[in-house]
Amino acid sequence: MIKLRTIDNIISKSNCVLNTFINIPLNFETLDRYYVRSSILQALKENIPTFKGTLLDVGCGQMPYRSLILESKQVEKYIGLDLEVSKIHDTSKADIWWDGKIMPLADASVDCVIATEVFEHCPDLSIVLNEINRVLKPGGMLFFTVPFLWPLHEVPYDEFRYTPFALERLLKNAQFKAIKLTALGGWDASLAQMLGLWVRRRKMSDFKRKVVSRIAKPLIKYLINKDVKPVKFQESTMITGIQGVAVK
Repeated sequence: MIKLRTIDNIISKSNCVLNTFINIPLNFETLDRYYVRSSILQALKENIPTFKGTLLDVGCGQMPYRSLILESKQVEKYIGLDLEVSKIHDTSKADIWWDGKIMPLADASVDCVIATEVFEHCPDLSIVLNEINRVLKPGGMLFFTVPFLWPLHEVPYDEFRYTPFALERLLKNAQFKAIKLTALGGWDASLAQMLGLWVRRRKMSDFKRKVVSRIAKPLIKYLINKDVKPVKFQESTMITGIQGVAVK
């Protein structure tokens, strides 16, 4: 009975963590990650209606978006794929694993692919994009997000920060078309995100962190509400990250 209760508690805690990951509240503890997670969720929700059939989640991690995606009546099957190196950290719940070179899937076997905050961790993104193109059916869609304004993370597996111009070139080289890249946030959101990161991650005493968190929260909320996402990527454009869609 004790073991069963322990398992139930673990499952309940895990579900709670995933729910908070998706529906993250803006409070003193989340000032550093609120905007990035909420903007990714918004981008995903905007594109879910276009997902269908078999969906492959590349770099799925703990599959935080699985339930949300499967709520779509058009998505019949969800497959979570992650790198074998993720097993070492015990952070992934993948359905299938791959070595970073050849995905264990047949040609033209999935209808759509998502990759949220994954490409910056790929030593050679060309290999990954070519594999995604291979497993996609003709006309299949790729949806992805990448950070632009974000500190080093998952060290030493943090490889790149991409501009929209580099992403467009890499996608074209992998034979994708109908490429659409959009900013996840502009100048005000960028400042809000940096303030949140400074408040929560810079080394300081617990007392100082509590004080500056209380001061920063209303300003961060104000900046997020005032943010205007840039329509074009041009000189002096500031962005928090990028969302993209492309078709095989």
